[in-house]
Amino acid sequence: MTHALPTPRGTLTPNRSLSDLTWLRVGGPADYLFQPADVSDLAGFLAELPPSVPVFPMGVGSNLIVRDGGIRAVVIRLGRGFNAIEITGNRLTAGAATLDAHLARRAAEAGLDLTFLRTIPGSIGGAVRMNAGCYGDYVADFLEEIQIVTRAGQVETLPASELNLRYRQSDLPEGAVVISATFRAPEGDPAALEARMADQLAKRDATQPTKDRSAGSTFRNPVGHSSTGRADDSHDLKAWKVIDDAGMRGARLGGAQMSQMHSNFLINAGGATAADLENLGEEVRKRVFQTSGITLEWEIMRVGEPTAE
Repeated sequence: MTHALPTPRGTLTPNRSLSDLTWLRVGGPADYLFQPADVSDLAGFLAELPPSVPVFPMGVGSNLIVRDGGIRAVVIRLGRGFNAIEITGNRLTAGAATLDAHLARRAAEAGLDLTFLRTIPGSIGGAVRMNAGCYGDYVADFLEEIQIVTRAGQVETLPASELNLRYRQSDLPEGAVVISATFRAPEGDPAALEARMADQLAKRDATQPTKDRSAGSTFRNPVGHSSTGRADDSHDLKAWKVIDDAGMRGARLGGAQMSQMHSNFLINAGGATAADLENLGEEVRKRVFQTSGITLEWEIMRVGEPTAE
């Protein structure tokens, strides 16, 4: 990157490896990693950054494969200046760097039910972008509005209705960085909410490889197919089932493996490269299509460039 970059108050690091910032522990460097001090620092930096320089907002890397060649962009990662939580009545506003699990716990303490967030890995900014959901509840069910900094450096508030929230997707302005989100949550008994979250955690740990290096669910559940594989209005088919049917539970490529415990979890079993992980995922997609005619869609975001051959 040959452009002169603005000088922020936060931390701007050139050629910063991203592998230690992703849950899968793979990936090459970003041209720059920017960790803004606060909202005004972020807004000022983006306003002065040449429009031709791409930016990539990154959360805690829980749902991400950074390819081995890295990212030709300024990667923006929000930290402590963006993790405050404010509760007024049944409305909660959380900074985008707030962990989903932390917001669920704080809400429960206040007698507000956002328990579905408790077992979702990641931060609130990513949860908004992906319309994260669990146990039948989604961000879209509770989100009122978000605050963003646009690529041009303007701070704006967007109502949830403008985001076109849908299964694992949303429409955010290109280059925008989510800085906070406001939710309206139903009331509940704090003790009952805590007990529900404890039960959710126990079920998750019993069925998912939470002690392995993964990025959560690898593929979205197929939409528009019944468990017979015929297209209809039912959404009950699970990605793990078609992966099992294709004989890919436990499949390996280099250091990458489809988990034996839950076949829709792609794990770094030791020494995997980003190419190992992505290529194994593509092989799973190929085998599933061959056996069931279903095209699995990635839930994990894959970004950046491969290494040069």
